[in-house]
Amino acid sequence: MLKFPRRQFLHLAAGAAAPPAVSRFAWAQAWPSRPVRLLAGFPAGGAVDIIARVMGQWLSERLGTPFVIENRPGAGGNIATETVVRASPDGYTLLMVNVGNAINATLYDKLNFNFLRDMVPAASIARVPGVMVVNPSVPANTVPEFIAYVKVNPGKVNMASAGNGTTGHVFGELFKFMTGVNLVHVPYRGGAPAITDLLGGQVQVYFGPIPESIEHIRAGRLRPLAVTAATRLEVLPDIPTVAEFVPGYEGSGWHGLGAPANTPREIVEKLSSEISAALADPKIKARLADIGGVPMPTTPAEFAKLVVDETEKWGKVIRSANIKAE
Repeated sequence: MLKFPRRQFLHLAAGAAAPPAVSRFAWAQAWPSRPVRLLAGFPAGGAVDIIARVMGQWLSERLGTPFVIENRPGAGGNIATETVVRASPDGYTLLMVNVGNAINATLYDKLNFNFLRDMVPAASIARVPGVMVVNPSVPANTVPEFIAYVKVNPGKVNMASAGNGTTGHVFGELFKFMTGVNLVHVPYRGGAPAITDLLGGQVQVYFGPIPESIEHIRAGRLRPLAVTAATRLEVLPDIPTVAEFVPGYEGSGWHGLGAPANTPREIVEKLSSEISAALADPKIKARLADIGGVPMPTTPAEFAKLVVDETEKWGKVIRSANIKAE
């Protein structure tokens, strides 16, 4: 079983290590004095990229120094993560952290880094829950009706995902595990082709991020049965949660900023306070709401606990479903 350095991770994230010298303190206080690179491990246009650009612009304006977004897609975000892990811990190379980092810790057998050891969660930004959507041809308008339909058609209902180990996959596997239904997993190379085949009826259900399907829901091309968050969402106020029918179910994408281990505590705390200020701004709230995002202000220590808990949660799902990286 995968071992997580939980105590060490939470200890570091809480800023327990004091800077070794006054000079380092002064240097950290002067941060940032030159452009900061913010790496996103996914292509332009997705939720990770959009949130990175919204926050990058905010931080650039607030701190008077450019925050430059670099898209480094590949290996489920691991390429960008490894780049940041290997960077100097000086606050000038940061990572858009997301739930994929927690999933990848178990999904990939051999990584050149240990996320919980090598990265400090600096600031959480938002949750972006998923939504369980079906093709309108599916004779179900509620989660209980869907479960009943699948149970009389075992192995005949296809569940799309954006690929093995993506959020849509693990959210669906958690649903299968908690309800005992037999859905056939059909992985795609991204959310867009998954949605295309869902619209065409080649697959019947998808537990995907809200931004991918919201316009199709509004146009009546896809039927939402439930949101995967623990509570109902402002963007889909009339749609129940899965947990209203499957107690204890919850699955959300989440996003934040991470820095290499040993980044000075002052820099981590400065990032955290600036992001908290952003999440209180009505314009930032509105931008996040546009993609189904729910602001998630926390302290670095609270964010670290979330990352640890999510790593353990999705690790159990990945092992029980025997999910392997593509």
